[in-house]
Amino acid sequence: MSYFGNINKVKYEGPDSKNPFAFKYYNPEEKINGQTMEEYLRFAVSYWHTFTGEGTDPFGQATMIRPYNNFSGMDLAKARLEASFEFFEKMDVPFFCFHDYDIVPESDSLAETFNNLDEIVPLIKDYLKTSKTKLLWNTANMFSHPRWLSGAATSPNADVFAYAAAKVKKGLEIGKELGAQNYVFWGGREGYETLLNTDMKLELDNLGRFFHMAVDYAKEIGFDGQFLIEPKPKEPTKHQYDFDVATGIAFLKTYGLDDKFKFNIEANHATLAGHTFEHELRVARIYGLLGSVDANQGDPLLGWDTDEFPTDLYSTTLAMYEILKNGGLGSGGLNFDAKVRRGSFDTDDLFMAHIAGMDSFALGTRVAQKLIEDRVLDDFIDERYSSYTTGIGRDIVEGKTDFHKLSEYALKIDKVENKNSGRQENLKAILNQYLINAFRG
Repeated sequence: MSYFGNINKVKYEGPDSKNPFAFKYYNPEEKINGQTMEEYLRFAVSYWHTFTGEGTDPFGQATMIRPYNNFSGMDLAKARLEASFEFFEKMDVPFFCFHDYDIVPESDSLAETFNNLDEIVPLIKDYLKTSKTKLLWNTANMFSHPRWLSGAATSPNADVFAYAAAKVKKGLEIGKELGAQNYVFWGGREGYETLLNTDMKLELDNLGRFFHMAVDYAKEIGFDGQFLIEPKPKEPTKHQYDFDVATGIAFLKTYGLDDKFKFNIEANHATLAGHTFEHELRVARIYGLLGSVDANQGDPLLGWDTDEFPTDLYSTTLAMYEILKNGGLGSGGLNFDAKVRRGSFDTDDLFMAHIAGMDSFALGTRVAQKLIEDRVLDDFIDERYSSYTTGIGRDIVEGKTDFHKLSEYALKIDKVENKNSGRQENLKAILNQYLINAFRG
């Protein structure tokens, strides 16, 4: 059965194309640093938003028209699976991602849910044998059901902690069976609403214990995928323990996990934390912990996680600047954790939204690569910090001075003069030039 019969395989047609079902800037065969764009960007489709999203919001019912909506239960799970691999093939994407309860319905019984997973996972495995699309990462939904109201690994209820461990154990087994290249931990509700009823130290210690158990079990079964933490500051929990990358690094180092985990960074989570997307990427990169990306964007007029498809070229350019500086994403990728708007309800919109996101990151990659090749920012930054390459600045960097010597040096300075303007406005104008030139070809 074909679920998207009116759509042919999406191909690159160039910037002059008027075909809404063609790539204008994403050319999978174009080379970047010796790799094709497909190999470098490693695009992935999120199973949840693309195939299980219904278009509901806090004020309205489902709006999405999908060709498998007439099914239910495991029949629906199988229809979605069939549709998903047709979508992957027509979009020609190399990867996809899922939560456990995206691919099967959750039952009241954990054992029954595991049986559902045991029925669907072999079907996925069969598709993977003939599909170019592989599993970038999987994870466990530990935020939707009422049992998770106070968290999973940080729950005050030890039974919930055990339940979460069983789900992650199963998830790691599934990841190994399906060849997942990563496993993601999104905190969901790992946080608190008020300190009046919270033992923060115990909760954080338990979270550290949980992650160590996951590391141990992965080693036991031979799962060698990269472990990833996905920071998010709030929503659903008012204060989540994985607030941002810097908070996550402090946690990992405190509990001796910084050599076992990297970060899966989402653009919309960055902005909810009061940062830019590129800030979070930069922090992870300079500490060697940039692992993967959830590619989306938020709405600056709305204070929640809107998960829009990425179309902001400034954001994609500056994000790819960090990713290129990182040497790529290794086993990670660019996963479109993004959903079509509630009013974009038909299946054609799924294709056009992914095309828009892939084109936006492809164009951003071209501009970022040119900025790096021309050393536009590197040369400016080198000059701005040049005082640390000679004299007292060099002594500071090389650890050859102390407060005594620095005080003696400072007392001889008649007047401190700022020598290198930051030229923020000029740099933004230069970035504009590079973006405009990219459109000109």
